[in-house]
Amino acid sequence: MMKKLSIAAVALAALILTGCATGPKVRSDSAANVNFSTYRTFGFMPEPATDKAGYATLVTQHFKDAITAEMTALGYQYSDANADLLVNFNSNVENRTDVRSTPSASIHYGYYSYRHGIYAGFPLISNDIDTVRYKYGTVNIDVVDAAKKQLIWEGISEGTLKKADLQNPKQAIANVVGLIFQQYPTRQTVKP
Repeated sequence: MMKKLSIAAVALAALILTGCATGPKVRSDSAANVNFSTYRTFGFMPEPATDKAGYATLVTQHFKDAITAEMTALGYQYSDANADLLVNFNSNVENRTDVRSTPSASIHYGYYSYRHGIYAGFPLISNDIDTVRYKYGTVNIDVVDAAKKQLIWEGISEGTLKKADLQNPKQAIANVVGLIFQQYPTRQTVKP
């Protein structure tokens, strides 16, 4: 059980969606009529969704580090108690299989093979079948108004996991969190 959870956590972090050549798909949604500039501090939910086994995982710490960097860059200050915003995050990895069929043609001469050239046999049409197995991951980041206990922003990233993501989950998580926070509502108003 613990080994499966560990593997899933690493895969999930790796999943961290540094996916296809074009990268992961990222989208976000904001609550209407929310003035994001009124918030000053942020913290994390007491039990993030990545801590399912009752203890803080390395994946959780990687997410917290990456999110803290992004929120700080946006001008928020971290607060352990009484934060204006609470951040939760989750990741999910699933095994997927694609079956691809490619038409192909071949010419067989059979019994009449001595008649090459002008007397070629008829083409036989068939399909080449390829089975491709891969890991596909999703990362969600929720930002909640702590006083109202209301979700005000959600960022989501989905993509195919690469081998490099599995080998360096901390960097993979930092990359995907950075991509998600590119869509944060106040990102355009923050100067580097």
